[in-house]
Amino acid sequence: MWGTEWPRWEVIKQDTEKSPPQMVGSVHATDPEHALLVARHVFVRRPSAYALFVAPAEAFFHVTQEGLRDPKALEVPEGEEEAYWVFAKRSHRRSMVYGDLVGRFLARSPGEAVKEALLQTQGVAFWAVPERVVVGTEPKAEVVESWFAPAKDKTYRLQSYYGLITAKEVEDA
Repeated sequence: MWGTEWPRWEVIKQDTEKSPPQMVGSVHATDPEHALLVARHVFVRRPSAYALFVAPAEAFFHVTQEGLRDPKALEVPEGEEEAYWVFAKRSHRRSMVYGDLVGRFLARSPGEAVKEALLQTQGVAFWAVPERVVVGTEPKAEVVESWFAPAKDKTYRLQSYYGLITAKEVEDA
């Protein structure tokens, strides 16, 4: 029997022109364009954004701190040299893990790209994804305006703003 879920796409969001792109979560969608639209709805409703990118989840190579201790963890079959985006885990909140873009590295494998990233930064986990599978919005003023400006004026209120509904209030209603 075939699965009923759409493929999963990792979402990469850049808040400002000068901030690093950051892995912020994932969405399920039929194709990259659909994934961008879903990601915009989920991750850019209220916070600011400058750019949004998606890539198929299965295209990501991931290694943890424990894996970094094993020299074989980064030995991945090599192919042609290509560009990889490498992210390092920077924080997590609840079930969400955030990774900041360390850089773009030319390498023959994602493991080699992570090795290059380790020369520049430390981290407890790394993700590498071939740049060729990353799809995103263009950093043109009209694109940024049409994709992200509508969210700027929305009122944002924390959950606590609305208060709690107690059993007594429900009975009185």
